[in-house]
Amino acid sequence: MKDFFTVIGGMGTMATESYVRILDQRTHAKKDQDYLDYIVVNHATVPDRTEYILDHSKPSFLPPLLEDIKQQSLLKPKFMVIICNTAHYFYQELQDATDIPIIHMPHLAVMTMKKQYPKAKKVGLIATKGTIADHIYEDEIKNAGFDLSLGDQAIQDEVESLIYDDVKGKGVADKDKYHSILKTMHDKFGCDVIVLGCTELSFAQEQAPDHEYDVIDAQSIIADVSIDLAKKVRNGEEIDFSKIY
Repeated sequence: MKDFFTVIGGMGTMATESYVRILDQRTHAKKDQDYLDYIVVNHATVPDRTEYILDHSKPSFLPPLLEDIKQQSLLKPKFMVIICNTAHYFYQELQDATDIPIIHMPHLAVMTMKKQYPKAKKVGLIATKGTIADHIYEDEIKNAGFDLSLGDQAIQDEVESLIYDDVKGKGVADKDKYHSILKTMHDKFGCDVIVLGCTELSFAQEQAPDHEYDVIDAQSIIADVSIDLAKKVRNGEEIDFSKIY
């Protein structure tokens, strides 16, 4: 297969499945050949990202991801996407290991937010403790000129429950819990926009989009960008990856 892209996933599997489902649904294919060419690496046994970020004595998720990147680079995809926000903790190390462009999902999400909501002042971030601790989104949001709210411990506990107990643990999204989190971030903490900084939260958004709050869904955004880039690759267009943001 030529002119394809690679999806580094499995972190978690339900979130990766959500990305692939969105990707295929939005391609608007009328026949088999209209769909995109891609490889999905569902590396479910990658060590827990949050555990390592919070405690470096835990197994690191860098070695298996480096192995994935190097293996896929041998096949020469046109670009790669990593369907896990927290895994971008090692983004630079992973990009340095290959000459294949890796799309930076958190950066892409925040740059999209800046264009879509230029008048927003306070941005809420809901994510795993690992993503909060590694400051990937925090730095991106502040550098884009927004005030940031992380909510409080009660909200963090609800977010962790939604991610780990519901989506990862049961393969379902608790609609009421998800909507309650968004409402609290908006009403109590005054957030104009809420960034879904975990792909399990993107899964919840896919399953329960019927709410009134403005959210930035990094997985949805990278799916749209994947489609756009893949179609350009298929058409033989030259892509300047430094300008996609």
